[in-house]
Amino acid sequence: MSFSRLKLLILSLRDLIPATAPVILVALLLVAGAFWLLDPTPPKRLVLATGAPQSAYEVLGQRYRDALAPYGIHVELRPSAGSAENLDLLLAPDSGVDIAFVQGGTWRPPPGEHDPEDLGLVSLGSLFYEPVWLFYREDSAQRLLKKPRLEALPELQGWRLNAGAPGSGVKVLAEELLELNAIEASALQLSHLANTPAVVELLEGRIDALLFVSSPDSPLVQMLLQTPGIRLFSFAQAQAYARKLPYLSAVTLPRGVVDLGRDLPAEDVQLIAPTASLVARDGLHPALVQLFMQAATRIHGEPGWFARKGEFPNATGTDLPLSGEAARYLRSGAPWLQRYLPFWVSNLVDRMWVALVSIIAVLIPLSRLVPPLYEFRVRSRVFRWYARLREVEAELERGSADPDELLRRLNDIENRATRVTLPLSYADELYALRQHIDLVRGKLKAAAPAPRAGT
Repeated sequence: MSFSRLKLLILSLRDLIPATAPVILVALLLVAGAFWLLDPTPPKRLVLATGAPQSAYEVLGQRYRDALAPYGIHVELRPSAGSAENLDLLLAPDSGVDIAFVQGGTWRPPPGEHDPEDLGLVSLGSLFYEPVWLFYREDSAQRLLKKPRLEALPELQGWRLNAGAPGSGVKVLAEELLELNAIEASALQLSHLANTPAVVELLEGRIDALLFVSSPDSPLVQMLLQTPGIRLFSFAQAQAYARKLPYLSAVTLPRGVVDLGRDLPAEDVQLIAPTASLVARDGLHPALVQLFMQAATRIHGEPGWFARKGEFPNATGTDLPLSGEAARYLRSGAPWLQRYLPFWVSNLVDRMWVALVSIIAVLIPLSRLVPPLYEFRVRSRVFRWYARLREVEAELERGSADPDELLRRLNDIENRATRVTLPLSYADELYALRQHIDLVRGKLKAAAPAPRAGT
């Protein structure tokens, strides 16, 4: 590109930028307003309430923390007594907890209140089955029942039973199970220790049975299933429990699934199970909901002891309204842009595209102002000399100025006009100015007095 062409290009841009400035300013203001309203950038830190030490919730919390770390999201894990306390933390405005694991059936509407939407909480869907595990000592059954097996819950009367720590969802569930079987709490020697010390008490023989709810991945479950002298109660009426308590499902622990070589368990065991879910404040950023849902698919989507591949996460069995973003994910999967773009970019586009389309629709009419503004700026550099040229012509017509002085001023206008640079498409304006200068110069020469003879 030659220097002259480069100069003309720079000149065109010099005029084009101010002409487009109003449209650009409006566009920037609209984008800034949309960005502020839609808040497309999620916070980089949040708090996840888990559960007691060595619980399945604690292990899962660590997996979710690791799953979100590559996206620059720091997940702080908040230990708790369990599901009930997690729900209380979510309901407490100053707890700082954003999301938590909650066992199905934990939430109970207060008397006279039946609308869970008023809580300001949403569910991200069911994640996995959490079976009700009732482990008992075989020697306790022999001593109290004169047989090695516990076959029905009413037979627990007189037993030393640990039924969940305060703040856990187990305590609520245990009360319902006892009520369904018409067992008075006074007929049992109930204790409410956390799971780990309760397991120690069971192994030491200081309690006869232990009731708790957990995923089969829990180290405590895995250990108790393989401990000699400890039996797992089979809920022969599992289907009936599932009908009585809608948040429960009847599931089967298949024979040999714990250890095929040792044939553990030696027969199918019928269990009842609520589903665990992630519950969040309804203000949790949609991008974080998307990340949690994607992590849930990776963590819980594989086949397990009780679930088929792809069964979880799902929208069934939740006590609270399903998050709109979670429903969108369950319906359509992850945003397709994430297949091609980094998370932060795809999230920005995904959140802003509707606003951007609206902004473009507004800018299209405004853009029609650009050509007239551009033309005005270019032509104004010529037209201002017409004003001075008109002054010279007016003074000539009035005869109020010396023609030589007017000619000097006219020459000055011409000299300055020749230095005006315009885009090639407007060069005719400059040539027209020079023609008009010559026209006025002709008038000046005609009006000048003729020189006297002999001078």
